[in-house]
Amino acid sequence: MTKPPRKPSKPLLRDDAPIRSRPRRQRDPAQPNLPLDPMPARIEPCLALLRAKPPKGDDWVYEIKWDGYRLAVHIEPTGIRILTRSGLDWTHRFPAIKQAAMWLPVGTAILDGEAVVLDEQGRSDFGLLQQSLGGRGGKKSSSDAIFMAFDLLYFDGHDLRKSVLDERRHLLEDLVPAGGEGDIRLSEEIEADGDQLLASACEHRLEGIIAKRRNAPYRSGRLGDWLKIKCVQSDSFVIVGYERSTVARAGIGRLLLAARKGKKLVYVGGVGTGFNERSAAELREQMDKLMIGKPAVDTGRKRNAVFVRPELVAEIEYRAWTHDGKLRHASYKGLRDVQDNAAVYELQS
Repeated sequence: MTKPPRKPSKPLLRDDAPIRSRPRRQRDPAQPNLPLDPMPARIEPCLALLRAKPPKGDDWVYEIKWDGYRLAVHIEPTGIRILTRSGLDWTHRFPAIKQAAMWLPVGTAILDGEAVVLDEQGRSDFGLLQQSLGGRGGKKSSSDAIFMAFDLLYFDGHDLRKSVLDERRHLLEDLVPAGGEGDIRLSEEIEADGDQLLASACEHRLEGIIAKRRNAPYRSGRLGDWLKIKCVQSDSFVIVGYERSTVARAGIGRLLLAARKGKKLVYVGGVGTGFNERSAAELREQMDKLMIGKPAVDTGRKRNAVFVRPELVAEIEYRAWTHDGKLRHASYKGLRDVQDNAAVYELQS
């Protein structure tokens, strides 16, 4: 937990009495008001486009890619609000982040960032984050999660979205200094060659890097101002069923997965690794509530298959695609929560 700010020092004293400010005079009506921007109730996040290689040139700056839940921390006159990517209020689920936000030296602000849980090596681990929140659909609050802040969208009455990234980062770094160990930390920019940084991130078994255009304003949506370059491919797929097993954890031999292609779902193969006892049991409990008689997509002939309504979205790590459009060397990472509003992988038409 971060430490609370120090108590204010005692008032300065003269020999006879405390120094007092002059009485406040009435405001001259002819004096102009300072322009203040209304505080947005919610801002749609800027999203990163997936690219195979880092961009080149001095126009780009880099950060580590964090694997967690995208959040916006609103510091408002009435208190703190922590909103998910889809706009749900999850303030109660991140009490440590809320407390840290209350201690930040600012009146009003909106911070953009990612809630993560770090493993023993300091890497963000999506599975650990989900466990700390009680699994998909869980109601627990997490005191293990920390907030990695990487942008500042509103600051003391001023909307910063039209300001370029360099200017927003300058203010953010004053608010959340680099090298902190509290529950709100700075996602630091890294001055490096993109290819070398990606290689180093992969060597340390990180998920990848983010490239951001330094002279771009903050634009909601996936417009190319931010790019993500991954060490290992990781995307979200719909679970359409599973194959039974008498020896595997919770009786799940292999999950059957689908991606989107236009308005349809298309079968893209299965995944049979990445489960532990706990995640497999939670997954089986969720799927048993969604069983259906006929598959939602054509999965081909499957022995001992159980089909489910296509409502659960799983995060899957994989190395490549096979020639017939199936996932290769896939591994299960966890279920995405509905509130996280994760985009299901879209196949090219």
